[in-house]
Order: sequence, then C-alpha cells, then structure tokens
Amino acid sequence: MDDRPGPLDGARVLVVDDDPTLLEILSSYLAAAGATVDTAADSVTALSLADARPPQLVVLDRMIPGVDGLEVARRLRGASTVPIIMLTALGELEHRIEGLEAGADDYLAKPFSPRELVLRAESLLRRVAASTEVPVDVKLGRLEVDEAKREIRLDGAALPLTAREHDLLAYLARRPGRTVSRDQLLADVWGWSVGDVSTITVHVRRLREKIEADAAAPRIIVTAWGVGYRLDVEALREEADQS
Repeated sequence: MDDRPGPLDGARVLVVDDDPTLLEILSSYLAAAGATVDTAADSVTALSLADARPPQLVVLDRMIPGVDGLEVARRLRGASTVPIIMLTALGELEHRIEGLEAGADDYLAKPFSPRELVLRAESLLRRVAASTEVPVDVKLGRLEVDEAKREIRLDGAALPLTAREHDLLAYLARRPGRTVSRDQLLADVWGWSVGDVSTITVHVRRLREKIEADAAAPRIIVTAWGVGYRLDVEALREEADQS
C-alpha cells in the first residue's frame, strides 16, 4: 500500500455552486481525498471566503447568484494564480472557451462524475507541486524560467501567469525551437489522454497577450499549422539584443 499523501491531502479547496445537493456531493468526495473544503452558493460568499481563507484550488460553477462564475474567475485571477476548475451546464465550445479566457485552468461540463472532478483536481495540484519540487531553470534571451520560485520573467519582470499558463510556457521553454503537437501538450501539460484542443488554443492566445509585442503577429510562440506550437528562441535572442 502506498502511504504517501495525495495531491489533495491538506489542500484547501473552495467549491462554489448554488445546487446544495451537488455542493454536498463534491465536498464529500474532495474531503474523502484529503482536502479541507470551503463551500459557497453565491459569488459574494465565494469572493469573501477566497479572501479570508485563500484556497489552493477553486471549483467554480459558471451559473451562480450574483455576478456569474466568469466574473468571479476574473476577480480571483486578478488577485492570485490559484488553479480554477470551472463547472458548466453549457457544453458548447464557445462557452468552454469563455471560461478558459476568464482565467479557468480546466473545465467540466455537467453532468460529470464526482470522481472525475477529484482526478482533475489531483492532476492540477500534482503539476503545480511537481514544478516546485523539481527546479529546472531556463534562460532564453528575454525569457527566464525560475522553477525554484515557480516564476517566469520577461525582461526581468515576473509575468502574471495562471498555473496552467506557467506550466505551458515552461514546457515550451524547455524545448526551444521544437514543435510540440497539441495532443502532446494535452498529455504532458494537462495530463489528459483525450481532450478538447481548443483548450490549448485559448491558453496560447492568453500567453501571447502577455509576452508578445503584437499578439496578432506572434514571434515568440509560433504556430506550426496543423501540428502545434514551438517557442522561437532566435526571436527571443534577437529582441534581447535590440533592447
């Protein structure tokens, strides 16, 4: 038997949903996995709890009383890089993309298995922990990856990245000049064997907005059409020489 603690052991998780039955079920499953669970049924309570007892993970329903889950995600993201899993009864692609663009790191469309939520939560926290436990520093022109601090800097200034954005950019930075497929990114960064590649597209777009001089004409994170993405180290070095 493996007695090592799991990713959720001791982690504080905030679950936000206005369905009391679902709230109870999710809290029960997360607590059984070792988490300390706070719950909220509306946006005001959720933001208040997040401020008073900062969580290590937020499970957030999109449709809640008060401001909706998208706005709650934006406000949380404005104050921290806490990982966010968004729940939605709206399965259309554009609704999932909206959640990711608001700052969510992952999403689940209702109905879903509570066990799947636990597995997604563990995967997300495991990747955050692994990044800090195994420091791998990278220096590429203007870009520096400091995994000991879990920080990525551009021109010496720390970038305001979500957990997923950090993991994605660090992954590409460790493979400079190499094209990585979207399926490989889903497997290695998200830990998904099957998933929606639009997740990758949204996260790359958000990263470009933070690191490119012109996100509409990217030079650093380059698209290999029909395949995936690569980090152009030459562009980083050229820009460093010009600055």
